[in-house]
Amino acid sequence: MADENADIGGTLEDEDESSDDPNLLLELNVFRAQWMSELKPSPGTSDRLQRARGVKRTQDIAREEKATELFLRAVQEEQNGAVYEAIKFYRMAMQLDPDIEFKINYSRPPDADRGGGNYMEDSDTDGEIEDLLTYFEQQLTLESSFPKICTPELEATQTHISALPREILMYIFRWVVSSELDMRALEQLSLVCRGFYISARDPEIWRSACLRVWGRNCTKVVPFKSWREMFLQRPRVRFDGVYISKTSYIRQGEESLDGFYRAWHHVEYYRYLRFFPDGFVLMLTTPEDPLSVVPRLRMRNIRMDSVLVGHFRLSQETDNQTKVFAVVCKKKEDKATEFQRNRFCRRNQAPEAEHAFHVGLHLTSRGRQSFSKLVWIHHSCHITYKLTGETVITTFDLDRMYTPFFFARVKSYTAFSEQPL
Repeated sequence: MADENADIGGTLEDEDESSDDPNLLLELNVFRAQWMSELKPSPGTSDRLQRARGVKRTQDIAREEKATELFLRAVQEEQNGAVYEAIKFYRMAMQLDPDIEFKINYSRPPDADRGGGNYMEDSDTDGEIEDLLTYFEQQLTLESSFPKICTPELEATQTHISALPREILMYIFRWVVSSELDMRALEQLSLVCRGFYISARDPEIWRSACLRVWGRNCTKVVPFKSWREMFLQRPRVRFDGVYISKTSYIRQGEESLDGFYRAWHHVEYYRYLRFFPDGFVLMLTTPEDPLSVVPRLRMRNIRMDSVLVGHFRLSQETDNQTKVFAVVCKKKEDKATEFQRNRFCRRNQAPEAEHAFHVGLHLTSRGRQSFSKLVWIHHSCHITYKLTGETVITTFDLDRMYTPFFFARVKSYTAFSEQPL
């Protein structure tokens, strides 16, 4: 027991001596201070993060500049006809920046020396060009002091259309529009290249089209910004198709001989209106379906006995509503035909009279199709007797039999050009 107590006492004395050792305490304090300093964020950490972000931003800018250079190189190769080289550069640019196509503005500063490397990046966030016509005109002016309408993409052995003078090219454009005012074909032609886009926006073409439609009522372009805007937005009837009205009803038939049943008939017929730019109009009422009638309405000299011909005019009312008024009558027959028809019925010949039908319609739009609906507002028959000169007017009631006309575009009406605009 005495030996054990002596050992314990010696151990405690050793611990007291070790706790009083100054070197050990100093090392312990140094370790604690170093440990605490590692736990606390140092003032230089934020600087390092900012430097890292700056480096990343610089790398992104450099990557975007490189992608821009490669993309513009691809554009230049494509314009020169090297399609495979252009695809290679396009792929390299897209790998660096997938959105590089939407970050480039294809415009050059006035002091640009060459086409590829001096394109300016678009500063707008949406990347849209407000005035595309002015933009294309500046492009052609900057590329050459004597700009051409267009340049051939590939080498051609024959004369390219760009060699034609501008006056000849504009005359060709008037043939595209034709006397039928096929402005849809002109808009499609403007998608070929920048030069065709500029030529298709020529104010004289659109002014001539407006004069054909409204005549003396469109001497000024105001309140519209251009003649093209007037033609597209001002209410008018359409000439590249036909307006069709379908009417159907149930009619009670005669009673059977035995009196057990009475037949009911489903009656269906169509009305057709075909307008021409010079004010000429065709009107036809027939039970035949559009598939067989519409092709025959392409030309104005249609050979159908029931067709009515005449003229129409547009009227802009004070309530900002556009109305169409037309006067149609039956085609006058030749003297020889009329003589053959009346040769066997001269004794009881009916008094000569002319029938003219006056039609009034309200022009509206239907969904996305502009000016595609005509609603009846008036219909009357004027009978004029030639012997006495008396005119009898009969006004029809506009009931449910007068269904609206809806426009249907017919491609064959504008497939051929008979004369230029």
